[in-house]
Amino acid sequence: MNYGKISLALHKKHKGKIALTGTVPVRNKQDLSVVYTPGVAAVSSYIHENPKAVFTHTIKANTVAIVTDGSAVLGLGNIGPEAALPVMEGKALLFKTFANVDAFPICLATQDVEEIIQTIKNIAPVFGGINLEDISAPRCFEIEERLKKELSIPVFHDDQHGTAIVLLAALTNALKVVKKTKSVSIVISGAGAAAQAVFHLLTVAGFTAGNIIMLDRKGIIGTHRNDLDSHKSAIAKITNKENRIGGYAEAVANADVFIGVSSGNVLTKEHVATMAKDPIIFAMANPTPEIAYEEAVKTKVAVFGTGRSDYPNQINNVLVFPGLFRGVLDAGVSQITDTMKVAAALAIANLVPKNKLSKKYIIPDAFDKRVAKAVALAVKKTTSKKSK
Repeated sequence: MNYGKISLALHKKHKGKIALTGTVPVRNKQDLSVVYTPGVAAVSSYIHENPKAVFTHTIKANTVAIVTDGSAVLGLGNIGPEAALPVMEGKALLFKTFANVDAFPICLATQDVEEIIQTIKNIAPVFGGINLEDISAPRCFEIEERLKKELSIPVFHDDQHGTAIVLLAALTNALKVVKKTKSVSIVISGAGAAAQAVFHLLTVAGFTAGNIIMLDRKGIIGTHRNDLDSHKSAIAKITNKENRIGGYAEAVANADVFIGVSSGNVLTKEHVATMAKDPIIFAMANPTPEIAYEEAVKTKVAVFGTGRSDYPNQINNVLVFPGLFRGVLDAGVSQITDTMKVAAALAIANLVPKNKLSKKYIIPDAFDKRVAKAVALAVKKTTSKKSK
């Protein structure tokens, strides 16, 4: 099916995918006087005197800004804010569809870190949360960290943490299928924003950093490399305990798990043949996975997942961000913690019953209506605990 052609026609017909609708009717002068002037002055005055009332008397408590600079859109790269808009619209639609969160796309005509931070701070009064999207590394790290410190509402870079959460959920169940523990050896293909977030969350969840090997475009990351930035250097010091040097062939030998958040067709059948018994492969590059499904099934792979909807085990961020923001908005928290991320991952994993868990069913379907509710509840349950 030519999804591109169909999508072009749909977007042109509807002029996008989202629209603003009212929550109360305006049928006559009395309605007009209540929702606008003079009645609304009472609400403005009340909020001025009671600032927290902005969460109870306006859209703020249910509204998320999806902010991008268009620098790392899908697999298309730095295509700019206008071209990024269809993706942000789609995300807004998914927020509404799966968790009834009102999200709005904000595509910025700047890629300057300071300008992005200041712009988001300036528009923050309207929103209950900030979802950063498709901002290239390493700028995305600084932008998120600065905003988390300087804003009093949750800030979440979905490309990093949404990916990490859904992968942790998938890996949790895949390990049950192959009867292995967290002591497994893991290879992470990629060293960008998503890969580094995956690594961090795995260690938070109890996986041993020394059993993890990460690769960037130049090969295995380790202390033998003198070309690493500060983020990769920190990773090099605690991973790759065997001090392996080389590329994919050297990295995946005897590995239990391969997690791809990089680019298509970097993993071969020959590589898979050298992995440990019953290997788990999550090839997440989109639209072309690190190894094609058709190739992977010809190998000894035990569990295989991708980000695509046309193969089994779709590992997609849509399982995470709607419910996560539903939970933090309802809880009224100012930060999204590691504890919340792990809780969200386990909530997703636990929706697959043990008696139905299999090589082709390790994660709920994207349209499973239980997911957003379960994630939101899990997140809210952590809010009484001490934040990290």
